[in-house]
Amino acid sequence: MRYQFEMTLRRAEGALVRVLGTTERRGFRPVAVAGDACGDGEHWTLRMTVEGDRAATALQGQLAKLYDCLTVEVSPCR
Repeated sequence: MRYQFEMTLRRAEGALVRVLGTTERRGFRPVAVAGDACGDGEHWTLRMTVEGDRAATALQGQLAKLYDCLTVEVSPCR
């Protein structure tokens, strides 16, 4: 199943690598990744589409534990 994640990240060195690493270690495959800098210059908005057989809440909880990740929202792709 495919899921769309929308996250707000601190603009820190290695933040994207940590998000992608956590995603792959939890058994999800990133399909698409897009991001923009927020107006304040200190945060990013990251949109990531993933595929996986596990429940999206498993990955959502792990991403929320990352220091660089401020918010995580998930929705199923149609």
